[in-house]
Amino acid sequence: MARPEMTEASRYQSPSELVMDPAWPGRTVADDWQVLRSIDEVEADVNYQTVLLDIPIGFNVTGSREVRAWINTGCENRTSSSASNRLKTCVRYGYIWVSLGNPIRDFFEIPEYHEPDRRNIHAATIRVKVSAPRAIENFLDLAHFPFVHPGSLGEEPYTEIKDYDVAVLEESNEVLAQKCRVWQPISMPTATEGYEVEYIYRVPHPYCAILYKANAADMNRMDVIALFIQPVGEEESNANMLLSVIDDQNSDTQIRSFQQMIFAQDKPILENQVPKRLPLDLRAETSVRCDATSTAYRRWLQKRDVRFGTIPQS
Repeated sequence: MARPEMTEASRYQSPSELVMDPAWPGRTVADDWQVLRSIDEVEADVNYQTVLLDIPIGFNVTGSREVRAWINTGCENRTSSSASNRLKTCVRYGYIWVSLGNPIRDFFEIPEYHEPDRRNIHAATIRVKVSAPRAIENFLDLAHFPFVHPGSLGEEPYTEIKDYDVAVLEESNEVLAQKCRVWQPISMPTATEGYEVEYIYRVPHPYCAILYKANAADMNRMDVIALFIQPVGEEESNANMLLSVIDDQNSDTQIRSFQQMIFAQDKPILENQVPKRLPLDLRAETSVRCDATSTAYRRWLQKRDVRFGTIPQS
């Protein structure tokens, strides 16, 4: 069970004071919902402390499962019950979410999460020493599979990434990549042989991405792997992994272990990337044809004026 972590007090005394500061790079994402933690990992009536967008905050869950969150001001007269520093909260997909501003967008949908025959599993929360956008970009990368995940998500000589479709959907304002295909020897715990796996990627939030991949047991349906990133600082993040899978063969532990193995292989590669923030200028880093999703993601972040965790285009 994760225990409360200690943080310093914020110099801001209220959310309104926070969002008025033009020097705070999180200002342009203050109205978005941001993930904190799996609600199953939070003990009732215990005050937890964390950092979100460089802002120390506290949160708890009452015995009746009501979630409360507040800016951690460090003042004895400002507690979780103080209306002036309280934050808006919600619970979605088994996670606690908070907004440092006034949420104006509808929460993105994952319809598969509600299908009765799926297993919804919190796979892990892992601290990574890179920005949230850099972690999302790594999640969207298909080309590294044969080299970083040999024997599972890829294998030489099957290194070619075929052309796929990528677009920004106007109605939902999200990045969507479809018809992504890659050969994988063991695509998931239910796989018994290698095959060409179809992927779909969605990026509905600056710090969240959702992967759909063809299920090994039922090719007409797709498993879902969602990555919800808590942007702790501009170069530090907590990666939360949600699995929504069709699997009646493996235990929760086995399913989690497979995904944790994959992330453990990614982590050193990810943390050695320079710079740790994601450059939005497409000229800053060399891209190739198979990087179309990353390119679309960077352009989308630039259009949304996402500054926290990025190096904006000058």
